Amino acid sequence: MSAAQAVPAPSAQSFAALRHPGFRRYFSFSVMSMMADNIEHVISYWIIYQEFRSPTLGGIAVLTHWLPFLLFSVYSGALADRFDPRRIIQVALLLYMGVSAAWGLLFLTDSLQMWHAAALLIVHGLAGVLWVPANQLLVHDIVGPAQLQSAVRLNATGRQLGMLLGPAIGGALLLALGPAWGILANVLIYVPLLWWLWKAPYGHHARAGEPKPAAKRFRGLADVPAIMREVAGQPTIVSMILLAGCASLFVGNAYQAQMPQFATHLGHGHAGLTYSILLGADAAGALVAGIVLESKGLLRPDPRTAFVLTVLWCVCIGGFAVAPSYGAALAFLFAAGFFNLAFNAMAQTLVQLQAPEHIRGRVIGLYGMSSLGMRAFSGITVGMLGSFIGIHSSLTISAMALLAVTLALFAFTLRSRPL
Repeated sequence: MSAAQAVPAPSAQSFAALRHPGFRRYFSFSVMSMMADNIEHVISYWIIYQEFRSPTLGGIAVLTHWLPFLLFSVYSGALADRFDPRRIIQVALLLYMGVSAAWGLLFLTDSLQMWHAAALLIVHGLAGVLWVPANQLLVHDIVGPAQLQSAVRLNATGRQLGMLLGPAIGGALLLALGPAWGILANVLIYVPLLWWLWKAPYGHHARAGEPKPAAKRFRGLADVPAIMREVAGQPTIVSMILLAGCASLFVGNAYQAQMPQFATHLGHGHAGLTYSILLGADAAGALVAGIVLESKGLLRPDPRTAFVLTVLWCVCIGGFAVAPSYGAALAFLFAAGFFNLAFNAMAQTLVQLQAPEHIRGRVIGLYGMSSLGMRAFSGITVGMLGSFIGIHSSLTISAMALLAVTLALFAFTLRSRPL
């Protein structure tokens, strides 16, 4: 990075971003929306499993949910560069709300079919595509570069808090209201963030007198090679994009869609507390990681550390796949969540801090295409392969393949240009 592109050193304060009142509000309402997202997953995945009992459908669920990230993340980044990120996030929230309402109506009328599930997961994926780059740009604008590391890590922690609370509250709604009314009630949880964004005074569009960032002509996926050429001289950005893509390709979060079957094999395949705890164990580990790392200022952004964290995550995912007991499975999932958050937050921070300002949204979109879009194919490596050899074997093979690729990528990166 040249001197002209240099950014302030990350703040060493504990929970630095939370000292900003705007970020505190955005963080709080975002956690609620992320929780609502995961409540929908808990209820919809459970009903899909009960209705169809198909590992292949679990793999299809992952594929249809994440494929939009692969196809449209760079488009979304370009939109975030050009238009008001607050409004883009609001559109995403309306899509999330519509999907939850549609699930509820299908459950009420007992008319759910496989194509309904696939279509709703695609719309849900489109909402996520809109959310991610706009969210990162808005957070950057709220806190500035010096507190960005803290904000990205807290944002990731909030996502994991939503993943932890989502199964707990989703399980409670499932038991108390049933799947239809539980997921319809979930629609209301998105409202606070939708309302706050209406007048939130952040972004160029919200500040009178500030010029709108220059809009660069964008040609969609045809522009991806040009964006890659522009960041090719920054090995940290390139290595983090490749590493995140490999992690998503081989493992991603495909095991979440298969969690009902893992729970059944561990003797807890029924709706209730033990299933919810298993589903939320890695989120609990990630939440602890966010709190510990933020409170102590540990693991400053460094590419080498990101590779080590990925290796440790692979080991924990492989351990979960072969865990002989419910307790061991919980321990491995908890550790996996810890290392996964640490890696993803670090990689996101490194990419966002070093991205050229005039194409920051596009670079974030490119990172999202890799880190989220490649999860579409983890539905094949874990879910569909699991139909033939069993989900325990498919997840073990996927984790070990990622471990080998991570070590090879690290060695190649160090050999070609030291980080």
